[in-house]
Amino acid sequence: MDIQKPAENSRKIRKISDCPELIHEAAGWFHSKWGVPAEEYIKSMEESLDLSFPIPQWYVITEEDSIIAGAGIIENDFHSRKDLSPNLCALYVEEPFRCQGIAGLLLSFICHDMLQKGIDTLYLVTDHTSFYERYGWQFLCTVQTEEPDAFPVPIRMYTRKTSLQRPLLSQETRV
Repeated sequence: MDIQKPAENSRKIRKISDCPELIHEAAGWFHSKWGVPAEEYIKSMEESLDLSFPIPQWYVITEEDSIIAGAGIIENDFHSRKDLSPNLCALYVEEPFRCQGIAGLLLSFICHDMLQKGIDTLYLVTDHTSFYERYGWQFLCTVQTEEPDAFPVPIRMYTRKTSLQRPLLSQETRV
């Protein structure tokens, strides 16, 4: 049996605001990765349909109609610094598709989209420091979560200018 790998060009970056028919599928996919109730994702994705506001925004990469990666931009990713906004959140790439430059391509796409919407700075809370630093994110400070009793340890906040254009490696230009 000869199983052929789908061509990279069958992969597409899709903005949920341009593809509202994907809302329920994408919300279920993000819920399965992060445990946040699907209803919260649905609400945020429906808000992204109001094009008069740049935030929130949601993005997925599909291959042959299956979601293989995704991320969002929201006002605040559950931390105490409301002034550090908007936030990249929920970046995830399915394991079989990792180490192919998909996350970097998605991050570049999101930064370009945010720049087009007049957003010049993004923020991110993460403990995956070296991964994001590779893509131009810089440590800013530590912040407290919105639930300090549940998560008493401060978390690292990163920032990135959306105008920062990091050259893509050849493997990252394939979607």
